[in-house]
Amino acid sequence: MVKFLKPNKAVIVLQGRYAGRKAVIVKSFDDGTRDRPYGHCLVAGIKKYPNKVIRKDSSKKTAKKSRVKCFLKLVNYQHLMPTRYTLDVDLKDVVSVDSLQGKDKKVFACKATKEKLEERFKTGKNRWFFTKLRF
Repeated sequence: MVKFLKPNKAVIVLQGRYAGRKAVIVKSFDDGTRDRPYGHCLVAGIKKYPNKVIRKDSSKKTAKKSRVKCFLKLVNYQHLMPTRYTLDVDLKDVVSVDSLQGKDKKVFACKATKEKLEERFKTGKNRWFFTKLRF
């Protein structure tokens, strides 16, 4: 079978607290691990999407509207829906499975991910990824 859930692939989380949220795959584990014996992957997603920015907004208001909240999570393949989009944000050096072990490591990784995603949003690329899913 062809492995299409590769890193940097945009996916939609289908189950759990972040159902309906968009995420990007950081690392995939096709064969599973000892404690998770099923195919799963580490995803970094958007918990709170940025608001619409208009031209007449002040720079302070634009900065506030451009904020993103993110989440990191290990998710079963069954609970993800792949999309045709890829996101060329390099999160491999920022996020790892070890960063989910401790609270302080996870907070640090989340902040670094947030910075990368906000930077990507401000460039104006991958606009679809930064909009709420409408259904």
